[in-house]
Amino acid sequence: MSGHDSVTVRVPGSTSNCGSGFDTLGLALKIYNHVTVTRRAGATTPVPAEGGDAPARAMVEAAAAAFFLKTGRAPAGFSYRITGDVPAARGLGSSGAVRSGLVAGLNALTGAGLSNRQIIELVTALEGHPDNAAASVLGGFCVSRTSPVNGAYLDCVRIAVPAELAFVVVSPQVEISTKESRGALPRTLPYFDAVKSINAASFLVAAFATREFRKLRHAVADFMHEPYRLPGIPGGREAIDDGIAAGALAGWLSGSGSSVLCVCEQPEVSAVRRAMESALEHASVGCDGSWVLAADNDGLAVE
Repeated sequence: MSGHDSVTVRVPGSTSNCGSGFDTLGLALKIYNHVTVTRRAGATTPVPAEGGDAPARAMVEAAAAAFFLKTGRAPAGFSYRITGDVPAARGLGSSGAVRSGLVAGLNALTGAGLSNRQIIELVTALEGHPDNAAASVLGGFCVSRTSPVNGAYLDCVRIAVPAELAFVVVSPQVEISTKESRGALPRTLPYFDAVKSINAASFLVAAFATREFRKLRHAVADFMHEPYRLPGIPGGREAIDDGIAAGALAGWLSGSGSSVLCVCEQPEVSAVRRAMESALEHASVGCDGSWVLAADNDGLAVE
């Protein structure tokens, strides 16, 4: 057992898919949640330290059960507190941050010794995809590999992202759960839509790997999920297009939304942010949040 009675884990939020990198690409951002896990003598189930909504409680209970099963340890009661700035149901990796922080907190509290790879593997099984989990745990731009047989997490290539890039995010006043958003996706894709998406995703990864970011201009496109998700987000398509017109290198629907994101160089930040916010205003949809974020290259940290 660990000698600690309480641990707090700082976990970055993330943007995922990054265009056509569906369930594969994730990028950690400097917006954080803090997950505190504290021993609770006599308890047998997780207990929120201060209230806690039902979705968060369900995620915590499922993550705790998976942790104890994976480590072979007897389930133990604990209290938890989740605070921070990563908004829920906005496509910025909130669920991945909560699950990763909870598992990492229990790992530190119990001394179970799970590696980062094992934490990502466990959280991927809970999430159903590794993109947010890998980014939140490792930081940077993460290209994840999964098993073609069962979708289990296998490995990740992580690329550090320089501070010269800024990520401008606007969040329309629309809540979209990942489960709800996946329901909008078709069961099959036209063959050449898949080909075009593979081309775009491959080019984006190559640009990040070589740091030739200016080649991203007009190069990021998606035909796998954005055509089916963006119509349900008023002003989302316009915010991306107007951000690019104002000088952004590229833009995409962040995760399953509702946030949309543009990546740009520092001198263009103000113009891109104004253009994106204005697009939501013209679409007569409120803005729940607007952020200018840098990439987080550190990943989660036990404080």
